[in-house]
Amino acid sequence: MNAHQLPEAVVQAQLEAFNARDLDAWVATYSEDARQFEFPSRLLASGRAEIRARMASRFQEPDLNARLVQRAVMGSIVVDHEHVVRAFPDGRGRAELVAIYEVREGKIQTASFAFGARVAGASP
Repeated sequence: MNAHQLPEAVVQAQLEAFNARDLDAWVATYSEDARQFEFPSRLLASGRAEIRARMASRFQEPDLNARLVQRAVMGSIVVDHEHVVRAFPDGRGRAELVAIYEVREGKIQTASFAFGARVAGASP
């Protein structure tokens, strides 16, 4: 990715790497000092190493998948509404998610996640 890449393209590359369960490609969409939050402000991970560690086991889940429902773009901000299928502690399910990404210089700088309702055993 280069610094001139549009924010929407960076977030799309992140989504595609997530669905391919390609941890290296996914982490590469984040800046070295990126931060992830549970919306609005609870810090989940700071820096690529923590972001990688937070997601490494999740990328091993065979059913991991995110389906984009809607995307809005305003300058450097990209907001995705997704349905995510994954393994939860109580079993496979689907969760609704809104992700707010700030992209600077071709990398995700911050990502804030609002977690919605979860449906046990659901398909994407």
